[in-house]
Amino acid sequence: MGTDQTTAADGFPYTLTRTLDAPAAAVWRAWTTPEQYTQWAYAAAGSVEMDVRPGGAWKATMVTPDGDRFPLTGSYLEVTENRHLVVGMDVPGKPDPSVMTVELDEHDGHSMQIVLRQTCDSAEERDMAEQGSTMLLDSLTAFLSGKAGD
Repeated sequence: MGTDQTTAADGFPYTLTRTLDAPAAAVWRAWTTPEQYTQWAYAAAGSVEMDVRPGGAWKATMVTPDGDRFPLTGSYLEVTENRHLVVGMDVPGKPDPSVMTVELDEHDGHSMQIVLRQTCDSAEERDMAEQGSTMLLDSLTAFLSGKAGD
């Protein structure tokens, strides 16, 4: 009976922080534009749809390094352009979405800090999510540094 009492206090959270050499608007576009998201987020071409507004839906099919495909769906819970994005990800067999928070904090117009937070139901789920999010941030960093000359 106690399984439906999961709260942030007894969940398994992680926080990842990166400083990126890019303005917040460029990071926001990379995270909220299907064409750009596909280029860095391991998504299958043509699979990304985004309705970036509170309550808006998103979907993407992720491709692993082994070539396995995982369709993901969810919705945007909070949206503050260039600053704050709260994304719900549907979890098969669970009534509530897994929630990821992305915060952008611009320092001087040229660099910014991105903070990604998520609380999971188990240590194993947290470790997998944290590993996946670390890969995403590594790829985002590489994508943005490649665009610096554009």
